[in-house]
Amino acid sequence: METRTDAEPAGTAGGTGVEPPVTGARQAGPAAGEVAAAGPERRPPVSLSPSRASDFMQCPLLYRFRVIDRLPEKPSQAATRGTLVHAVLERLFDAPAAERTAPRARELLPGEWERLLAERPELAGLFADEEGEGTPGERLERWLGEAGRLVERWFTLEDPTRLEPAERELFVEAELESGLRLRGIIDRVDVAPTGEVRIVDYKTGKAPRPQYAEGALFQMTFYALVVWRLKGVLPRRLQLVYLGSGEVRTYDPVMADLERVERRLLALWEAIQEATRTGDWRPRPSKLCGWCDHQAVCPEFGGTPPPYPLRVRLPGSREAEQGRMSPY
Repeated sequence: METRTDAEPAGTAGGTGVEPPVTGARQAGPAAGEVAAAGPERRPPVSLSPSRASDFMQCPLLYRFRVIDRLPEKPSQAATRGTLVHAVLERLFDAPAAERTAPRARELLPGEWERLLAERPELAGLFADEEGEGTPGERLERWLGEAGRLVERWFTLEDPTRLEPAERELFVEAELESGLRLRGIIDRVDVAPTGEVRIVDYKTGKAPRPQYAEGALFQMTFYALVVWRLKGVLPRRLQLVYLGSGEVRTYDPVMADLERVERRLLALWEAIQEATRTGDWRPRPSKLCGWCDHQAVCPEFGGTPPPYPLRVRLPGSREAEQGRMSPY
């Protein structure tokens, strides 16, 4: 889920699909030995979810800022619109099948926006200081109109009067034999009378070109792995619904897919644990840096990261030589 970061608690982790090399200058930090935690509330990551693993593969330092430092980020209109659309599509299934219409869905938008504002009052400033035409109220109305068009487009891709989801906004968590805990939120789970399972994810953006589709597929096979671990059932189909471009893409996984994603997750988790132990989180510059909220504390932009809030064991310290590298 690109808009809600899987609603995971702070201090957890997650994943998607591209496996970039970890490059860049070593983050500034202590020369050797250990550094005591700056605050007792900070804890090492204990699990993986799709969104946070995506952060680590995009840029390990971004992962640190979000998961360990928990630095604040400004809400964006695009992400908030995605959250709103997801909420409307979930709530629509509360109505009887015959009443699940496009007009009914649009009627839900104002109420779901008010509910979201009540949960996150900071969103009230999304349109207040923005440069653009019209008053903040007019900009809000245009934004709600864009959300409404995304909701209406969904009706051209699926027929909710013929769907009875087994689960909506389902939080899932499973522990692998290695001890790695996986977690996430699945938009929708459909179960056929034959018992076959379909995992559905809504995307409010456009469908990516084939060469960039790996990330979304990684997310879906991640969910399939968790469902299989929990239920012992291999999902029959993984379905991505792209509301931005009006496309539906599907993939029918096999066990080899789940085994492959599990190996990948284990390797990723080892890299995260190593960075956690040493405090060595390296920035990975890319075009996505232009959208990052943390340039002021990023070495790539002349900034200095905040003091590392976890105890670390660096190679060369007495504890490391004795084999006690882990801070947890």
